[in-house]
Amino acid sequence: MNKELSKKITSIFENLLSGFCILQLVALALVVILAVFFRKFGQSFIWYDEVASVQLAWITYYGAAYCALKRSHLGFNGFVDNLNDKLRKIIIVLSEIIICGFFIIIAYAGYKILPMLHEENLISLPSVTISFTQSVIPIGCILFVIAEILSIQTIWEINSLKKQLQD
Repeated sequence: MNKELSKKITSIFENLLSGFCILQLVALALVVILAVFFRKFGQSFIWYDEVASVQLAWITYYGAAYCALKRSHLGFNGFVDNLNDKLRKIIIVLSEIIICGFFIIIAYAGYKILPMLHEENLISLPSVTISFTQSVIPIGCILFVIAEILSIQTIWEINSLKKQLQD
């Protein structure tokens, strides 16, 4: 893929992920603040704790994909950086295969479970199905894999720069 097109796609993907995360954070804050306010006046929302926990899960999955795109997850950079160039490349490729494989398996399992949850609903909001709330699992995992793939170019560029600095 052309480098400029790749950067444009990555930028669009990043904006969508960060926008969704910000939207969820604002919505979560509003739900909790309104719930506290209404509870203070004796009109408690019966649904806010269930909705807030779902929003928190969604923020977690979408935020994890965002962090994958930015290469902000914990890693063993010091260990990998001290390897010779050939071994470093092998470790990078192997780790990408393992990470993407893991998330593809989780996405598949999450997708297969969704139909089983279709007739289940939230207790406090019976119009919302559990399969809708749990759809974040396969969607979030696929987004994570996309983020990993889109950020591979970045990791290769960093690896090349580190090699140049060592020489």
